[in-house]
Amino acid sequence: MKLNIDGLLVYFPYDYIYPEQYTYMQELKRTLDAKGHCALEMPSGTGKTVSLLSLIIAYQKAHPLEVTKLIYCSRTVPEIEKVLEELKNLMEYYKKETKEDPNILGLALTSRKNLCIHPEVSRHNIGKAVDSQCFSLTASHVREKHRHNPTISVCKFYEDFDLVGRETPLPSGIYSIDDLKDFGRQHNWCPYFMARYSILHANIIVYSYHYLLDPKIAEVVSKELAKNSVVVFDEAHNIDNVCIDSLSVNITRRTLERCQTNIETLQSEIGKIKEKDANRLRREYQRLVEGLREASVARETDVHLANPVLPDEILEEAVPGNIRNAEHFIGFMKRFSEYLKTRLRVQHVVSESPPSFLKDVSSKVCIERKPLRFCVERLHSLLRTLELSEIQDLSPICLVANFATLVSTYTKGFSLIIEPFDDRTPTIPNPVLHFSCMDASIAIKPVFDRFQSVVITSGTLSPLDMYPKILDFRPVTMASFTMSLARNCICPMVVGRGNDQVAITSKFESREDMAVIRNYGHLLVEMSNIVPDGIVCFFPSYVYMEFIVASWYEQGIIDNIQKNKLLFIETQDAAETSVALHNYQKACENGRGAILLSVARGKVSEGIDFDHHLGRAVIMFGIPYVYTQSRILKARLEYLRDQYQIRENDFLTFDAMRHAAQCVGRAMRGKTDYGIMIFADKRFSRADKRGKLPKWIQEHLMDSVINLATDEALHVAKKFLRQMAQPFRREDQLGLSLLTLDQLESEEMQKRIEQTAHQM
Repeated sequence: MKLNIDGLLVYFPYDYIYPEQYTYMQELKRTLDAKGHCALEMPSGTGKTVSLLSLIIAYQKAHPLEVTKLIYCSRTVPEIEKVLEELKNLMEYYKKETKEDPNILGLALTSRKNLCIHPEVSRHNIGKAVDSQCFSLTASHVREKHRHNPTISVCKFYEDFDLVGRETPLPSGIYSIDDLKDFGRQHNWCPYFMARYSILHANIIVYSYHYLLDPKIAEVVSKELAKNSVVVFDEAHNIDNVCIDSLSVNITRRTLERCQTNIETLQSEIGKIKEKDANRLRREYQRLVEGLREASVARETDVHLANPVLPDEILEEAVPGNIRNAEHFIGFMKRFSEYLKTRLRVQHVVSESPPSFLKDVSSKVCIERKPLRFCVERLHSLLRTLELSEIQDLSPICLVANFATLVSTYTKGFSLIIEPFDDRTPTIPNPVLHFSCMDASIAIKPVFDRFQSVVITSGTLSPLDMYPKILDFRPVTMASFTMSLARNCICPMVVGRGNDQVAITSKFESREDMAVIRNYGHLLVEMSNIVPDGIVCFFPSYVYMEFIVASWYEQGIIDNIQKNKLLFIETQDAAETSVALHNYQKACENGRGAILLSVARGKVSEGIDFDHHLGRAVIMFGIPYVYTQSRILKARLEYLRDQYQIRENDFLTFDAMRHAAQCVGRAMRGKTDYGIMIFADKRFSRADKRGKLPKWIQEHLMDSVINLATDEALHVAKKFLRQMAQPFRREDQLGLSLLTLDQLESEEMQKRIEQTAHQM
C-alpha cells in the first residue's frame, strides 16, 4: 500500500492499515519536519514498529541529507529480532513495488556473547567471560607478540576482518544477528567487529538502549554516529530507570577485598616490567604529561574500560602529577579503597551528597577531587601499558575507579547512601555503599542534545506529561492514541470486594488479613472455572506472592484451582521461570488450560506476550507500588520534589500504574485477540489511579465495572466471553478498524481521522 502522509510518499508493506497507524505516522512526520523530539503512546498490538519503520525510511529516502540514519533502540534480543523481521518485510515490499534494490543497509548490534563465532570463545554462556576471552585474543599487544612469535594464539576471524573486511563494505541488505554470524562464517570475519565497524555507514541500526544511554558503552560504540540521525526508543515506559541504573554504582565489602587483590596483582606486574622494560613505563608517563587525548589513542579492541562520564573537556588536560607515575597511581588507589573500607564500617545509615564526600576524603586521606576525576582514564592507560589480557578479574578495581570518576564529576543529581545491612536481613551485617543517580535526565541529555529527533514511544506511557518532566526535555508533539475496534474485545474491570463484601486490597495493613487472601483465592478459582485456556496473574512482589500461595495451600484453594487448570509460578531464577513458561504454553496449547502466577516488574511482565489463547484473562492482585521504604527511592522522591516539583504520591502512583498497565497489556496483542483485564484492588476505582491508565484501557473501563464483587465480575466475564465466542472475520473489521487504501482515502474516514487527531 502506498500512502500519502502530508505530502510524503510512504511505502506500507500490508494491504490493510489501522486508522491509528495512519494518525501515528502523521504525528511522527510532524516531529521529523520540526526536527524535534516527541512522546507517543500507541496501544500494544496495533503495528507500532512497522509504522515507525515505514515512515522514517520514507523520510530518509525523500530527505537523504536531513536524515542520514535511523537508530532504533529496543530492550531485549527477541524484540530486536522482531524489528529486523519487520524491516526485511518492508524492504521486500520496496523491491516489489519499485523493481529495484532499495540500497539500504540495516543491521543489529548486540554483545560479543550473541555474535561470537570463535569455536572456543563462543562456548561460554556468561557475557563477561566471552568479553575477557575475546580481549585476550584480539588486544593489540597480543597481536604484536603474535607477529614475532606465531605460537601465541590470536583470533583468526578478527585477523581476517582486520586484513580484508575493513576495505570491503558490507553489501546492502538487512542483517539479523544470525545473518551476521552466517556472513562472518562465509568470509571468515568476526561478526561482532564487522557490525561495530559497519554501523558507521549503515542506514539503520537496531540495538539495545544501553548502547546510547550507558556512557561507558556509548563512548565506545556510538561516539561517531551522525548528528542528523533519528533515534527511536521503543517500549520506553521504563526509560528513566535504565538511565538511572547506567550511572549508579554499588560497592560492597567484598568488592573492596577483591579490589585489594587487583591492586596487588597490578603492583607485581609493574615490578616485573620495571625489571624487564622500564622504558615502557617512562614512555607512558611522557604521554600522560602531553595530555590524555594522546594517551587514549588506542585500537578498538583495547577499549575494555570506557569512561562513565563524557570526558571531552578533561581529555585535553594533562593527568595530575601525583598519579602520573604508575606506582604512585597504585598507591593512590590503595589509599582510596582503604578509605572506602573505613566508610563501610558503619552502625547506622549514612546519607550524603558528592561534595560532602569529597570534603571528607580530602580531610581524612588528603585525596583531592582532580586526580579522582582522572581515575578511569589513568587505570585504562595503565592496563594498556601493562598489557594484561585477563581483564575479567579486574572488574572490582574498575568499579572503584568508575565510582571515583563519577563522584568527582557530578555534584548534583546524585546521592551517596551507606547502609550497614540489607533491609531484608537486618540481623546480618552486610554494608553497601550505593552511589545512586537521582536524575534520569543526566544520562539521556547528551542524546537529546546531540540527535535532531528522538522518539519516545510505548504502549503504556500514561500519563504522558510525566516523561518530559522526569527526562527534562521539550517534545514538539505528544500524543496518546486509542484503539479503533470493530468489536469490544477488551474487558477491563475493577474488583473491589469479595462476595462477603470485605474490601480486597494489597494495602500493607490488609496484607495478612485472611478474608482478603481468601477472597483473592476465591476470585481466581471462579475465573479458572469460566475462562478458557490461559490466565496470567500478577502480584506486587515475590514475598507477597509466596505468602499468598502458602495461605491458599493451607486453605485448600490451590487444590480447587488445580481441578480446573494447571498452576505454574515465576521464580527469581531465570532458568526455572523459562521451564515454567514453556510448560504453561504447552498446557494452553493442548487444551488443558493453565494459570501462571508472576510478579510485576519481573521477567514475565516485561518482555513476554501472551497472545490469543495464552492469555485470555490477566488478574492484577493489588497495586504494584515499588518498595517505599528503600532509602534510595526516598532520596529520588525528594530530588524529584525539589527539582521538578513532582509530588511523592504522584510519582509513586505513576510508577505503579505504568507497571500495572504493562502487566494487563500482556493479554492484548492485536485486534483479533480478546482478553479480560481484572484489577483486583478497591484502590483502582479511585479517579487518581484510573486516570493514570493508558487511554485505550480507560475508554473501556465504564463506571458500571469499577467496583464489582466477585460474583458480579463473573457475570460480566461470562457475558463478555459469550460475545467473543461469536464468529469474527476480517470482513467484520473492514471500514471500521481495518482499512483498505480506498477506505482510508475516503472523505468520511479522513474527517474521522482529523477529529481523533484534534482530540489528542
